[in-house]
Amino acid sequence: MHPGARRRRPLSCRGLSSPWNDLSDLPLVVESYELERFSATMAYGFERVTTVVRLIGGDADGRGEDVSPYEGEADTLHVIGPVLPLAGEWTLESFCDHVAKLDQWPVPPEWDAARRWRNWAFESAALDLALNQAGRALHEVLGREPAPLRFVNSLGLGDPPTFDPIRRRLELHPGLRFKLDVTPAWTPELIDEVAATGAVEIVDFKGRYGLEMGELPELLAMYERVIEAFPDALLEDAHELDEVTAMLASEADRISYDAPIHSAADLDATPLKPRAVNIKPCRVGDLRSLLEVYAVVAERGLITYGGGMGELDVGRGQIQLLASLFHPDGPNDTAPGGYNAATPAADLPASPLPPSPAPTGFRRAA
Repeated sequence: MHPGARRRRPLSCRGLSSPWNDLSDLPLVVESYELERFSATMAYGFERVTTVVRLIGGDADGRGEDVSPYEGEADTLHVIGPVLPLAGEWTLESFCDHVAKLDQWPVPPEWDAARRWRNWAFESAALDLALNQAGRALHEVLGREPAPLRFVNSLGLGDPPTFDPIRRRLELHPGLRFKLDVTPAWTPELIDEVAATGAVEIVDFKGRYGLEMGELPELLAMYERVIEAFPDALLEDAHELDEVTAMLASEADRISYDAPIHSAADLDATPLKPRAVNIKPCRVGDLRSLLEVYAVVAERGLITYGGGMGELDVGRGQIQLLASLFHPDGPNDTAPGGYNAATPAADLPASPLPPSPAPTGFRRAA
C-alpha cells in the first residue's frame, strides 16, 4: 500500500452526508472588513503577492487569503478596497450564498478559476469569524481530532534542471520526501539520480495547465523513463493525450489528479479513474463543495492529499489544518514557508508537522 493510502472510516458510515451539515447553521455577524497586502520573493526572483481578507464583527475577526494576484495588482482586493456589501447578521450558509452572488471582480480576472480563489478567501474568513464568535475551534465542531501532518516538499529542479535542490535538502533533512515537477529537459542521468534517493512520492507532469510541452516524441520519452524509474510514485496531472492515456492505462493504482478537481462531480470526469486526489481548497473555491469532496473521496477510499497555491499568511495555516483533519497521512504539499524551490532547505521543519489548531476559529495557533 502507498504511504499515503491509510484509509479512514468513510463519512457515510458515521451517518454524515457531508461535514458541511455541522457548519452551515453557525451564526455570523459582520460589521466591516479590511484588506492587507502580503508579498514574498519566491524562486527565480518572482514576487508572490496575496491579499488577506479580515472580516470584523462582535469584537472578533476572521481571516482568509486571496491567492489570485499574479501579474500586476490593478484587480487585487487590496487595491479595489472593501467595497462589497458584507455587513449584516447571517448564518454561515446564508453569508456564503450572499458572497457567491456578488461581483467580486469589477475588473474581470485573467483566468476564470481566479473567481473561485477569491471566493474562498471570503468564505474561509467567514468560517474563521463564525467560529471565533462562537468560541469554538473547527475540529471541535466537526468532531474530528487533528493529527500530525505529514508533508512533502514540492518543487521543480530549475532550468536547466539539476540534482542540487534535492541534494541540499537531503543533506539537512535525510527523511524528507518530495513532490517533483518533471519536464522533458530531465536527462536520463538526472532521472536515475533522483530515483536513487527513494524519496519521491509524487511526480507532477503539470499536464493540465496549458503549458508549452515541447515536441511530442521528447514528451513521450519522458513519460516512459519516469514511469519506469519511479514505480511507487503517484503520477499527477498527466497530459490529456491519447498516447499518454494509453501509456498510463496499466498504472491504475498510481493515477492522481489535481488541476481538474473543483467538485465531487469532477472525480468522474477525468480521462483515467483516479486512485489519488490532490485537493486544493481555494481551487474548489467554496466550503460546501470542498466538504462534499472530502466526503466522497473518503467513501471511495481514495488516497487523499492537499496542496497549496502560494499562500503566504493565514491561508497556509488553514490548508495545513484541513489536511490534519481530513488527510494527515497523505503526501501533503503543505510544507511551511512556501511551495517551491525558494523555500530554504534549512527552514523546512521535520515532517510530520504538529497540528497546533488555535483555541477557536479556522486557523493554526500563532
